[in-house]
Amino acid sequence: MNVSLVQAAAALTANSRWEEMVAENLSSSSIPGFRKSNLSFSGVQAGLMAPMGSGQAGKGDQYIMPKLESRMSFEAGLARYTGEKTDMAIEGPGFFEIQMPNGTPAYTRSGSFQVNSQGQLITSSGRLVMGDSGPIQLDSNNPKVMAVAPTGEVSQGNDVKGKVKLVNFNDAGRLTAISGGLFIANDPKLQVTEAPSSTLRQFYVEGSNTTPAKEMINLISAMRTYEANQRVIQINDERMGRAISELGNPV
Repeated sequence: MNVSLVQAAAALTANSRWEEMVAENLSSSSIPGFRKSNLSFSGVQAGLMAPMGSGQAGKGDQYIMPKLESRMSFEAGLARYTGEKTDMAIEGPGFFEIQMPNGTPAYTRSGSFQVNSQGQLITSSGRLVMGDSGPIQLDSNNPKVMAVAPTGEVSQGNDVKGKVKLVNFNDAGRLTAISGGLFIANDPKLQVTEAPSSTLRQFYVEGSNTTPAKEMINLISAMRTYEANQRVIQINDERMGRAISELGNPV
């Protein structure tokens, strides 16, 4: 086996995935609450090469294949002031709980909320924002402006309408990202916990934790690494071509 050729081919596959991930981070950098994916390369033992002429497979030197691993980053994004009374940003760990159309929960860091015609607090896509006792229900007949306390209580004047539900997870990296900055907890190893140390800031929205400038640097690095591995494959192809030509035409 031509190990260097196989290694370079595996590296091309890994770099293609890297470029896709960087492109996804870049395209979603304007989505509130979006969480970028960080990639890391490592080596994994793929097998053993038998000593030359021994005919004993699996009793020689090991060779290493490149391996790509991705993990979501839950580093906080920058909180941006909007002035909208329904907007909230989480300070600290945790997620807002959202009710999906089928009734299942989803989670987000985006606090860009609105109030629907029934007086319920909803996301920009129309999904209900959950409180500790169900959806947050406001009184459309109450002229008082909605206020959100740092502890999450939503009130209109002296009338408390509920408390925004904040949850956390034992391993947030296992969450599955879906569209619109939402996450779902499909992994059976995930356990929902409270986020007692977190507070809310009304009139603010947390942005993406993606930095376009850094992602452009990553994209350039991925492209150059891809080109380097292409060159390795080209060199191996030329070397094998010369070997075949010379061995096939003995003097």
